[in-house]
Amino acid sequence: MTSKDRLIIALDLPSQDEAQAAIDAIGAEGTFYKIGYQLMPVGGLDLAKRLTDDGKKVFLDFKFHDIGATVERGVKSVAKLGGDFLTVHAEPDVLRGAVEGRGDDKRLKILAVTVLTSLDQASLTKMGIEIPLPDLVLKRAEFAAEAGADGVVASAKEAKAIKARFGDALKIVTPGVRPAGADANDQKRVVTPAGAVAAGADHLVIGRPIIAAKDPKKAAQHIHQEIAAAVPA
Repeated sequence: MTSKDRLIIALDLPSQDEAQAAIDAIGAEGTFYKIGYQLMPVGGLDLAKRLTDDGKKVFLDFKFHDIGATVERGVKSVAKLGGDFLTVHAEPDVLRGAVEGRGDDKRLKILAVTVLTSLDQASLTKMGIEIPLPDLVLKRAEFAAEAGADGVVASAKEAKAIKARFGDALKIVTPGVRPAGADANDQKRVVTPAGAVAAGADHLVIGRPIIAAKDPKKAAQHIHQEIAAAVPA
């Protein structure tokens, strides 16, 4: 897997035109893109299909969360877009429905969202969740493995423990990644690209440090270089 394949560029933008402008500015440095809630209702699904047709990889960050049967039907529909990754919440019934909905599709990988990187232990306590955050992440990763999901979305701060427990059985996709010196914005459990790779993350999701840069192509190149330098020989 190349550094370009490891980097997932988040198209967190308010319109399809702005997303396409970012893709054009990044050029050949972008091979894997994330489409989430902001873009999904304003042409994101059409863009996902177009990216797929252009040979790009697509991460559909839809975070499905409903009864298993409803999730199963939703995933069956999403599979028609030709995406590579799809997120669902890490609950057993949700995960089973997603895996059933994916069926024998060899391309679409189901990822379980463990604990958002915008949350910390104080956030969990406020919600009435007393289990230590690292333990909760591992518990939800276990749900993913038991259901036959392909990976998890988790902070690099928990990636090492996930890798130690599950090895290569679960892909680890890590958001909340910021190059050194970049603004953390709304993220609380932040790491650098090199730190994420060293912790065991397979893919890094990075948006604003690239798409908001003066030169998005150069910003992506710098991150590719940092990833490549951190990957064990």
